[in-house]
Amino acid sequence: MKNIILIINIALLLTSCGNDNKQSDAENEQPTQENTLTLTDEQYKNAAIETAKIFTSNISSVLRLNGKIDVPPQSLVSVSVPLGGYLKSTKLLPGMHIRKGDPLAVMEDIQYIQLQQDYLTTKAQLSLTESEYNRQKELNQSKATSDKVFEQARTNYQTQLVLLKSLEEKLKLIGLNPQRIRTGTISKSINIYSPISGFVSEVNVNIGKYVNPSDILFELVNPNDIHLKLTVFEKDINKLDVGQKLLAYSNNHPQTKYPLEVILISKNISGQNAAEVHCQFEQYDKNLLPGMFMNAEIEVSAHNANVLPEEAIVRFENKHYVFVEKGKQTFEMKEVQTGNAENNLVEIINAEQFDNENIVVKNAYTLLMALKNKAED
Repeated sequence: MKNIILIINIALLLTSCGNDNKQSDAENEQPTQENTLTLTDEQYKNAAIETAKIFTSNISSVLRLNGKIDVPPQSLVSVSVPLGGYLKSTKLLPGMHIRKGDPLAVMEDIQYIQLQQDYLTTKAQLSLTESEYNRQKELNQSKATSDKVFEQARTNYQTQLVLLKSLEEKLKLIGLNPQRIRTGTISKSINIYSPISGFVSEVNVNIGKYVNPSDILFELVNPNDIHLKLTVFEKDINKLDVGQKLLAYSNNHPQTKYPLEVILISKNISGQNAAEVHCQFEQYDKNLLPGMFMNAEIEVSAHNANVLPEEAIVRFENKHYVFVEKGKQTFEMKEVQTGNAENNLVEIINAEQFDNENIVVKNAYTLLMALKNKAED
């Protein structure tokens, strides 16, 4: 008898639990009061709300990358002085524009004087050894002198000739024209001229400082070849092609977009599973400087997607929501997962959760404000 009573009690308990679960599920299916809002006739009229269903539209996927402005080696020039010396004068400042052939600085040093002196002395010695060589040549032809004396004269002449050529190249290396050097015109200073047109990116010296041959006085940039070097992860490399268009912007001025074109995609994958993508600016801007960090957006593909107008999406506590019409002037705020955005349309990833439902597409933020005020009350 006790066993029969125990079985009946268990059956009643299970039936009760089942009913409780069904009731709980039904409650979960109902919109929560915190996310539901019912407007009065006057509120609804003033809100000017419009609704629509999710629809499909062609939308592009955007690949977002970042990188920095770079200059190829042939367009970045480090200016130094092969023989060193003291900086006498310069007017350069970072950012100044220069043209090819413009004077950059004036250098002074005693070795410039010594080099010109050696050149003039060697030139005079060459004239003397050449005369002696020609004289010994004539004497040797008439057997009036030995071959040894003639060979010595020829060696002396050739040695002086090589030395003179060497000194001429050294003079050219520091910007002095050997043809203009004459006795009485020796200069203690030399001028440094710009090898390119562009702008000054760095000035590393000051007046009176001694500069060694290995020191860099200035760095010059030819802006015609300035480009943006982006980092792209391995999984996204196949989405890019040479010739593809993109837009880039800096963190300080995100509203200013610079059009570029992909000119090179590196085939070398780094240890971070990323590669470099080089992009050419369509037009140079003086505000673009080497080393500046930039963000880039590239449209990589287009596809049909479920979308809503941007105005339908509201942001609250770092999440995205839409308002779904649930009855007469009644709306429920539901979380939505967004994807790519283009032309004021936003891709809806979880569109299947809103199948055939009317969604507020105009003045959705009015409902959000009303819902927040309701919660505060």
